[in-house]
Amino acid sequence: MKLIVGLGNPGKKYEKTRHNAGFRVLDILAERTGGAFAREKYKARFAEGALPQAWQGPAAGDGRLLLLQPQTYMNLSGEPVASFAGYYKIARPELLVVVDDVAIPVGALRLRVSGSAGGHNGLKDIERAMGGLDYARLRVGVGGRDGSGEKHAHDLADHVLGRFSAEEEKVMEDALKRAADACLVWAGYGANEAMNRFNTKKQDD
Repeated sequence: MKLIVGLGNPGKKYEKTRHNAGFRVLDILAERTGGAFAREKYKARFAEGALPQAWQGPAAGDGRLLLLQPQTYMNLSGEPVASFAGYYKIARPELLVVVDDVAIPVGALRLRVSGSAGGHNGLKDIERAMGGLDYARLRVGVGGRDGSGEKHAHDLADHVLGRFSAEEEKVMEDALKRAADACLVWAGYGANEAMNRFNTKKQDD
């Protein structure tokens, strides 16, 4: 079993905000894997799905996917992630976290197998709760500190809690689908294949 977590903030107030890109990717994954976010446990909504046959590769294992949307607000995401990982005995290398990223352009994707939180409070809390950095993270660009119309730090909070423009939303609709594809490739074929296929070119750490 692999654990895929999408980060965001709960409640209608935050639906489709930039900070909730992770939730939106997980909603797509639930549809594709036959899961449904109908249950809540350990302060998170969760769904159990199966990797579709078309994505069954050498890294698929038993093909089971546990999908998670923490309901603790972004900064406290670590507790539910660690609780589910512990209950299902899922090691850090079998964990993928999907997050928004202000440092890359809207719609760009960047998957890494480990690394620092890069200033993302949700990742910081997961690293603390999980006791290490060696888990995969898929960053979905939401702009703001990517060099194009760069915002000052005090404006970023409003930026991530705001919604996309109509033009940006069109870009994001495609990006979120590609992000879901990247999650399935990671689960079925491994991180290297997913990075080769989905990482936006010329976006280096």
